[in-house]
Amino acid sequence: MQQQDQHGLSEYVDIRYLDPATARFSETPGGFVRLVIGEEESYPRVALYRAFPFSFPDRYISVRDMDGNEIGMIKDLNEFDEKTAKLILRELERRYFTPVITQIESIKEEFGYAYWDVRTDAGPRRFTVRDMQSNVILLSPEHVLIIDVDGNRYEIPDYHKLDARSRKYIEDLL
Repeated sequence: MQQQDQHGLSEYVDIRYLDPATARFSETPGGFVRLVIGEEESYPRVALYRAFPFSFPDRYISVRDMDGNEIGMIKDLNEFDEKTAKLILRELERRYFTPVITQIESIKEEFGYAYWDVRTDAGPRRFTVRDMQSNVILLSPEHVLIIDVDGNRYEIPDYHKLDARSRKYIEDLL
């Protein structure tokens, strides 16, 4: 029997992990995130993306320049100092703002679109979903993610805990 290869992802993909000792993040006067690596590399504005937003929200964070080219990866945000971690988390929260749906007032379908009227932890929202089979996603037996036509995300951490009418809307979709 052959011994299986037990290499990590970095064995197959060239991943540059950013070292907290040399990667310095700071806020620009305009409120953006800047990155300086060592003495040689400087990026006046960077974008941050979670590789695994639900399973590892504070690990494997891709840092990209404004053209979308990856500069490097933050392996674990906890390795950075508290001030830097707060700056990065604030930026990620902006990008991944995901209101939690607490009640579904109505869902009306018309011409391939579904018009949702909901209450969330960020207040009432109205949004449109196209192709509900692809954009209403069951992440676990109870966790639901909804993506609207503009790419905004909404979540229901446990649809079983919704009121009966809201729960029925979700069960009819799943």
